[in-house]
Amino acid sequence: MLFRITAAFERVTDITTQFLAENGVKGLILDLDNTLTTHDNPVPAEGVLDWLDCMKKSGIRLMIVSNNHAPRVTPFAEMLGLPFVSEGAKPLTKGFKEAVKKMGLTKDDVAAVGDQIYTDVLGANLFRIKMLYVKPIEHEKTTFFKVKRKCEKPFLPKEFIKNKQSIA
Repeated sequence: MLFRITAAFERVTDITTQFLAENGVKGLILDLDNTLTTHDNPVPAEGVLDWLDCMKKSGIRLMIVSNNHAPRVTPFAEMLGLPFVSEGAKPLTKGFKEAVKKMGLTKDDVAAVGDQIYTDVLGANLFRIKMLYVKPIEHEKTTFFKVKRKCEKPFLPKEFIKNKQSIA
């Protein structure tokens, strides 16, 4: 199934190390815009830095895969201390394949995390890895994204996991 979602979360910081361990996930391929921060924002969303620190301390390997160009991705990834793939060509498997190789893991050990059905979810399924869907941090204002989000509605999950515990 092309739009299968392994689990859906309110936000990226609701993904716990316990959930990852229970699902055999040792590495996360992270989308950038509307997953870790809002579009074109150089600052991570609230709680993301603490969440990343928790993931790193737990031994979870992390890598950003974004369709954005390097001038957008590079400073953000460097600020977070994360490796990255820019121009990942999602939903094609190029960026996912490169990330798994760089992380030194197998596809069975990895999950993708993102907010878009036609790039993140479709790409994860084409590459045959687990997909952790997160709600977009904010809704985009452009006509393109408004239309795209409307077309995504039939494929959106109905239930979301929300972590009620503190990340720290």
